[in-house]
Amino acid sequence: MNAPVSTLLESKTTTVFSVPVTVTVSEAVQEMNRRKIGSVLVMEGGVLVGIFTERDVLMRVVAADRDPKTTPVAHVMTRSPVTIHSSMTIEEVMDLHSGKHFRHLPVVENGRVIGMISVRDILRWLADANSRKADQLEDFIESGRCVT
Repeated sequence: MNAPVSTLLESKTTTVFSVPVTVTVSEAVQEMNRRKIGSVLVMEGGVLVGIFTERDVLMRVVAADRDPKTTPVAHVMTRSPVTIHSSMTIEEVMDLHSGKHFRHLPVVENGRVIGMISVRDILRWLADANSRKADQLEDFIESGRCVT
């Protein structure tokens, strides 16, 4: 749990999906559906200005009765999203996810987005780490170095 986020990023694809600030909600949702992802970063001139998520679609578009074909994503995105650094620990990121109810966190270094961490990524990483630890313990016990 004290492993840095960079360790988690190494185990996943580094592709970060984004849309320009000028697209409509409909275009952003089409991109999310095409990529089978729950959020896209919103960029303006290479700079992260927002994040657009499934929750934004529900709360800011559908519930507000906005037309997705004419509503700019810039009007309904989450502006200036919380970002994390690759040196943060998995535990610190888990605290952010649970305390602030974030499901997706962009990883930024030197002003540049280098990845995205989701709750699912952390759960997968934890499951893999626990599986490796169980395998190591089993090997240790089977090696005879453990007296039972």
